[in-house]
Amino acid sequence: YGIKSCAPIIREPQAVALAFGCLENRIVPGDGDDLYKESVMMTATMSFDHRVVDGAVGAQYLAAFKALVESPSTLLL
Repeated sequence: YGIKSCAPIIREPQAVALAFGCLENRIVPGDGDDLYKESVMMTATMSFDHRVVDGAVGAQYLAAFKALVESPSTLLL
């Protein structure tokens, strides 16, 4: 449907909700000889019940999730 991002609503008894946006081509800074390059990007948004999950811990979870999505072969190790 082309939804770039959304904010999930937490319902009891959940403590965390993860939402995904669409995949889209974006221009990002390049590495090496290229000044810019085109890359496929996806937006992931996570809502936390801060009574249960601390925001810093949630940020660590999102960082680990990002690392796994960017390099899925590490799941095989």
